[in-house]
Amino acid sequence: MAKNKQLNDNMSRLNRINPVTNTLFNILFLVLALACFLPIIFIFIISLTDNDVIRTQGYQLWVTAETFSADAYSYLWSQRNTILHALWVSIYVTAIGTCLGVMLTCLMGYVLSRTEHKLNNFLTIMVFIPMVFGGGMAASYVVNVQFLHLKDTMWVLILPLAVSSWNVTISRTFFRSTIPDSIIESAKIDGASQMTIFFRIVLPISKPVLATIGLFLAFGYWNDWFQAQLYISDDSLKSLQAMLNSIQNNIEYLTKNPTAMLSSATELKRAMPQESVRMAIAFVVAVPIACVYPFFQKYFISGLTVGAVKG
Repeated sequence: MAKNKQLNDNMSRLNRINPVTNTLFNILFLVLALACFLPIIFIFIISLTDNDVIRTQGYQLWVTAETFSADAYSYLWSQRNTILHALWVSIYVTAIGTCLGVMLTCLMGYVLSRTEHKLNNFLTIMVFIPMVFGGGMAASYVVNVQFLHLKDTMWVLILPLAVSSWNVTISRTFFRSTIPDSIIESAKIDGASQMTIFFRIVLPISKPVLATIGLFLAFGYWNDWFQAQLYISDDSLKSLQAMLNSIQNNIEYLTKNPTAMLSSATELKRAMPQESVRMAIAFVVAVPIACVYPFFQKYFISGLTVGAVKG
């Protein structure tokens, strides 16, 4: 007993963090957290600042009664038909793409995790190659447009981003290191098929990897604007992020959809608070996906630590 107590004391001493080191780490993490959080606050402050103040005095770090203006959000409300439609496209693409991507990624990862599969080595190499080499933008464009005929369809925003080699590798590592082979063998002895084993046994105990892959895909779909910029020419199929990018590149984009009661696009442009409305849309884009993360944080951290050394 004394020997075990001494051993535990020695282990506790080795694992104990020096108070000074602990304080430095806390300060470092606080600085990193502020570096991630403050830009969102700054964007929100700019979106509530009068556009004339921004033009004459530059960006302000705080809002006063003299500089406050809700014109940007009033303008967005006047353009609610265009904004809400683009928001619906983003939500639709994110929801469908995330569900489809998680299912395809986990199916592929589960197959690669089974060492008894005859084509395991070949498929592993085929998944690994795209992590090192890519076909390039021209090849992807030709395949998606001329062979798959996805141009100006919602699927062109979903399918190209659904599966990535990195996500498949994470899924494969999780299934191989976490799912005991004895469970799979027992299910096979009871006569269960591979699909039954995967959907009724493997998936219910794989919440960490599902949350991890799901968050990666959701962030990717929600923040993506390049696919729409490359393949979509129909404004009704553009996501909120693609519309924001169009506004940033050309402030006259919204004048093509004059839902406000103004006589001309010129008057609409003059009435629009240009800089603050950009920041308002950026804030609207960033906040919804940021609010999702806390609900999946526990599973997300578990998924990221797949393959770590366990005591």
